[in-house]
Amino acid sequence: MAKNSTRDMTVGSPMKLILEFSIPLLLGFLCQQFYSVVDTVIVGQFLGVRALAGVGATGSVNFMVIGFCSGVCSGFAIPVAQKFGAKDYRAMREFVANSAWLSAVFALVMTVFVTMLCRNILTWMHTPEDIFENAYAYILIIFFGIPATYLYNILSGIIRSMGDSKTPLAFLLLSSGLNIGLDVLCIVVFKMGVAGAGVATVVSQLISGLLCLYYMMRKFEILHITREEWRINYDHMKILCSMGVPMGLQYSITAIGGVILQTSVNTLGSLAVATVTAGSKVSLFFSCPFDAMGSTMATYGGQNVGAKKLERLDSGLKSCILLGAGYSLIALVVMYFFGADLAALFVDGGEKEILANARRLLIINSSFFIPLALVNIIRFMIQGMGFSTFAILAGVFEMAARTLTGLVLVPKLGFTGACFASPLAWVLADVFLIPAYIHVRRRLQSMMKTETAES
Repeated sequence: MAKNSTRDMTVGSPMKLILEFSIPLLLGFLCQQFYSVVDTVIVGQFLGVRALAGVGATGSVNFMVIGFCSGVCSGFAIPVAQKFGAKDYRAMREFVANSAWLSAVFALVMTVFVTMLCRNILTWMHTPEDIFENAYAYILIIFFGIPATYLYNILSGIIRSMGDSKTPLAFLLLSSGLNIGLDVLCIVVFKMGVAGAGVATVVSQLISGLLCLYYMMRKFEILHITREEWRINYDHMKILCSMGVPMGLQYSITAIGGVILQTSVNTLGSLAVATVTAGSKVSLFFSCPFDAMGSTMATYGGQNVGAKKLERLDSGLKSCILLGAGYSLIALVVMYFFGADLAALFVDGGEKEILANARRLLIINSSFFIPLALVNIIRFMIQGMGFSTFAILAGVFEMAARTLTGLVLVPKLGFTGACFASPLAWVLADVFLIPAYIHVRRRLQSMMKTETAES
């Protein structure tokens, strides 16, 4: 059964493999964004603009913490993909076991730490008083759900590393329906306020994670880990941390700039926060294809490096960039004509100023979607190739751009300055990532030539 569930990405047409693998991933990311959007729509329509702003004010710190969790788990999956590509299944299972131990430790430490500092973080960010308690109630529950985040992300990452992108999608589809039902139940029926949106998100992700675990235990014979393979292996843990921690830090470092930017936006008032929240939700939804392409290239790169088929890296990269550029142009047209209508999902149609500003944010962001496509595709390819440290450096460029925007452009230009934060971050990251890929590609080629000469 495991044989039918996995996919070998070291043979066959790169374009076909990328499409087949990324489409289920895309649907999965859309599901995640969908129930995130549903949270926001229900909060905005049933609880009002200030409740919406309260949830939105937590966006950057949410990304900083939860993004670290997701990045770590993605990094842990890279050695699994490489050993799968090399057909070394015993080592693959040992990496899976040690990633489980590390994930448990990371989840426990992070949950304790961030829940204790939650109120202080919102205070440091100058969260407006009229939305502070809403923000705190929502983000505290999300942070208590960090173990569920680790559970789902590590298991789905392992499944994807073996070429199966359909199974995590099936569980996300199920949990998305549950999330919507819980949103209505907690917010509309039980009157739990914004806390209900947090509860719905955490419970849904926990169920997805448990379903992934059940499926892996029943269907993937290749992952049946023996008692000996469950032993802690410090060499494996060192490799896992060298892959996972840089990828986690990439998100967190990037998010530091986002926190500084959010702090500046907070000074513009709760209506500005609500505008950025509505616009960002739409933008994130339309960015899902880039996330899917990035995750695809991490698995593609990992398996082909493991199989020592470096010639397939460039062809795969070109195919994915072509897909990303085509989608970017389509997204820009949609944002131009329907941006305000999409933002109206989150706020009352009478909020004309919010809707006009949200449309402006969406048009500016989508005009730079091709640089965003390059960021995801090239960065994740580099990570899949085993050079996760470069992800931190790319994150530093993004952090610098958002910090510059928050400290300079927002005070001078107001909301318009905030609109250029992400585009500037994507362009600066590409300035680093494009030559970085050329460098690591040549370095891998040199390393493999040396290995061949020594053998």
